[in-house]
Order: sequence, then C-alpha cells, then structure tokens
Amino acid sequence: MLRLKILASAAPFLIAALLARGGLWPAVHPCIAMAGSSVEIADLPWRADLRVAFTEDPAAATVRVLISQSAEASDFTLVDDMETADSNACEANPATHAVTISGNPDRGMPIIYLSSEGPADYRIFVRSKTFSLREAAALIVGAGFVHQTLEAAAL
Repeated sequence: MLRLKILASAAPFLIAALLARGGLWPAVHPCIAMAGSSVEIADLPWRADLRVAFTEDPAAATVRVLISQSAEASDFTLVDDMETADSNACEANPATHAVTISGNPDRGMPIIYLSSEGPADYRIFVRSKTFSLREAAALIVGAGFVHQTLEAAAL
C-alpha cells in the first residue's frame, strides 16, 4: 500500500517533467542541410558539438554576422512561410552537428556580433516564422566551423 502511495505522489512530478521538457515526442529544431551533413540547434546544451555566444560589443566578437536587407547580397538566405518547421528537413545522421547558444562566452568559443552594417565574416538574410536571427547566425557559424573542420581533416 505504501508503494502505491509513493507512486501516486510521484506521478504529478513525472507528468510535470514531461510537459516542461516538451512532451513525449522530440521537438523540431532549426537546422540547415549541407553536402552530406547538417547543422542543427541542439535540444540540450550538453549534446552540442559547438557552443556559440552573442555579444553587443563588436570588439569582443570573434565572428561578425551582417543582417542583410536583400537575399542577393547575402551568403546565407533563409526564407520560409510555414508556421512549423518540416520534421524531415534535416534527417539526423552521424554527420549531423549540433550547435547551442550559450549565455556565457567561454574561451575558444565563437562569439558572434550581429550587425546591420560594417564588415562581416558572413552575411545572412532571414525572413522566417521558425528561425530567429540568432538561430540563423548560430547555424551559419556552425556550418562554417564544420566546413573548416572537414577541410582540415581532408588534408
């Protein structure tokens, strides 16, 4: 009887934990597909292959991302008009790399400065209902990091 009472008292906590985490099914995360691999925003920070941070100080940035006003003037264009992301857009595979956005920059981590003017390492154009500017910037920096890593491994 005591076991049943313990189980009954723990059930609301288990249900609350499931609801707080997003339910029983995994959520769709923003991602971009590249040749043979993909980069996605990590569902849990400790599962990320790369951590990035953002700064408001251009002097503290290691990567500058320009928010372009036209798709033609950008390196990366993301336009969608869907209310929800396509769950099959980036199939998880061994070549999938996860990126997470950190609130505290650590040493060696890419620190991104988003700007609408000035010099930039990447230029992005984003009109999306599912991606934020920060997520798009994190994905393109992550894709650049993956590309550099793959080039170095090929040498």
